[in-house]
Amino acid sequence: MKVSLFITCLSDAVYPRVGEAMVRLLARYGVRLDFPQVQTCCGQPAFNSGYWKEARESAATILKAFADSDFVISPSGSCTGMIHHYPKLFENDPEWLPKAQELQRKSYEFTQFLVQVLGVKDVGAVFPHKVTYHPSCHGSRLLGVKDEPLELMRHVRGLELVPLPFAEDCCGFGGTFAVKMADISGAMVTEKADHVRETEAEVLVGLDMACLMNIAGNLRYRGDKVKVLHLAELLEEGVKRA
Repeated sequence: MKVSLFITCLSDAVYPRVGEAMVRLLARYGVRLDFPQVQTCCGQPAFNSGYWKEARESAATILKAFADSDFVISPSGSCTGMIHHYPKLFENDPEWLPKAQELQRKSYEFTQFLVQVLGVKDVGAVFPHKVTYHPSCHGSRLLGVKDEPLELMRHVRGLELVPLPFAEDCCGFGGTFAVKMADISGAMVTEKADHVRETEAEVLVGLDMACLMNIAGNLRYRGDKVKVLHLAELLEEGVKRA
C-alpha cells in the first residue's frame, strides 16, 4: 500500500512541523509516507478567483504527482476539498476526468484516514490541558469531517474539551476572501477569537493551518496567550508525554 503525503502550500512553507507530526504518528501504525517532490499548489486560489485554466495547470501537476498512490493524505480539509472539485474542473476533458475522479476517491484529510481507513481512535496520547476546537468550513462542510477529530480527542487522556461558541462560524480567512474583503474578514476573525477567549481554553486546535494561522494572528495581536495547534501536533505531543 503506497500512502502519499500531500503537504499543501501553507504547511510546506510555514508549518512544516504539521507534516512531521503526521509522519511520526502514522509510522506508529506501519504507514511510511511517500512524498512526491513534484507536488505543488492544489489550484484553489486560482479556482476560487475564476481562473480555471490556471487552476487546471496546477491540478494536472497534482494528478501526475499522485497517479500511482493508493491513498493521498493531507493535513488540510481545504486543500483536500479542492481535490474533490477536480472532477468539475475537468468535466469536459475525457483524458483528465477519470484521473480526477480517481484522485478524489483516494484522497483523505488526516483524521479521516486515521479513523476511517486505519480504524484508529486512540493513539495513546496524554495532554492535560483545556482545549477548544474550531471546525474549519471546508473540512466539515465539503468533506463531512465532523466526528473523526472529536473521537480522537475524546480518547486523549487528561484533555478537557471545551465547546467553542458558534463553532461552525467561518473564521474569515477563506483564502482570497481575506484579501478581497479584508474589512469583513477582519471582523469575522475578531468575532471568532472573542469566542475562543470565552472558553478560557489553553489551546485552540483545528485541522487546517490557514484557519488556525488567521485566528492565531488575531489572538497574538491582542496579546492573548492561547496556544494554537493542528490536531496532528497535539496528538504527536501527547504521544511523547504518554
